[in-house]
Amino acid sequence: MLNSAFQRRARSAWAGTLGLAMALAAMPVVSNLWAQKVGSPGGAFELTDQNAKPFSSTQLAGKPYAIFFGFTNCPDVCPTTLLMMSNDLAKLGQDADKLRVVFVTVDPERDTPASLKDYLGSFDPHLHGITGAPDAVAAVAKEYRVYYKKVPTENGDYSMDHTAIVYLMDKNGHFVAPFSLRRTPEASADDLRRYL
Repeated sequence: MLNSAFQRRARSAWAGTLGLAMALAAMPVVSNLWAQKVGSPGGAFELTDQNAKPFSSTQLAGKPYAIFFGFTNCPDVCPTTLLMMSNDLAKLGQDADKLRVVFVTVDPERDTPASLKDYLGSFDPHLHGITGAPDAVAAVAKEYRVYYKKVPTENGDYSMDHTAIVYLMDKNGHFVAPFSLRRTPEASADDLRRYL
């Protein structure tokens, strides 16, 4: 009986391993099919920057850029991401001028140009914050395949659940890859230099 139970568990584990291997092997195909159906992240937009001036996607043309969606009341992911990007820009030195880094708020109700400017004062000056009317922000998020949702918290306040990916785009506005920050600033800077 024990032997039979062990054999069932072993068969189940083998089936699970085989299923996982088949799923992993199929991932590139599924990813390709998804990309063909959904398209690559990116697109035209017109919003407002932290200086209350118009900011459009045409201002990004001709330079590679990294774009991240978040909000200034974010307790952890957003400030950590912006700090890591700031460290990468510092390691780029003068080459940092060849890269644009854009922080798009997903909380335009609270993130005014003034609040964005104040918030970004803690990070590298190459970072550009942009906001806009809620429907305009929603349209940009859709172009970049970004999910976000208002999540009620205590005392009638709210937080924002959102996609936390840094999208690396080439100088023609084409998606290159999600930019990995889970490495040293030196390694990240070396990777970025390939696109400058």
